[in-house]
Amino acid sequence: MKRALDLLIVLAIAPFFAPLFLGLCLMIKLSDGGPLFYGHRRIGFGGREFRCWKFRSMVTNGDEVLERHLMLNPDQRAIWQEQRKLDDDPRVTSIGAVLRKLSLDELPQIMNVLTGEMSIVGPRPVVEDELENYGQSRFHYLQSRPGVTGMWQVSGRSDVTYRERVRLDRFYVSNWRPMLDIWVLFMTIPAVLFAKGAR
Repeated sequence: MKRALDLLIVLAIAPFFAPLFLGLCLMIKLSDGGPLFYGHRRIGFGGREFRCWKFRSMVTNGDEVLERHLMLNPDQRAIWQEQRKLDDDPRVTSIGAVLRKLSLDELPQIMNVLTGEMSIVGPRPVVEDELENYGQSRFHYLQSRPGVTGMWQVSGRSDVTYRERVRLDRFYVSNWRPMLDIWVLFMTIPAVLFAKGAR
């Protein structure tokens, strides 16, 4: 039922998002000539690894820039290791900052939904190392497909602690029903429009 709902939603929104998708591709390519997409390895249903697609919002040598920044700012390394996010990430491009603020960088994940690697609604996709932060909730995460949006995204995103994020993921998986997905989708609209917790 959930898979059918995913495909129905994608087919319904595709005609509206196609012009936006193409326009963003053009803007990114014109900005610095680099790749349009960035695929990061994430853990999905049953522990299977997949490439989670996003519009590229960072410089092409992002790993080097991040490591240099963390070496010069040890306090930032602790934040990065705990949250996997930085308020003032030195890797983010000017157009990338706008894409992230409006959550448009995640639009290519629709391709992951079509291939069955992700769902429209679900837990935030994580890397292998992050699963250690889930403790006993790791089981719940692995029993679902990661989502393009989810309870974390509509509850404040980066304003929510990692512990609370894990709790929200566990609640979602334990209490899933079609109406919960519809509620999250409905709440995603103001979350994106007002960019609550986006950075």
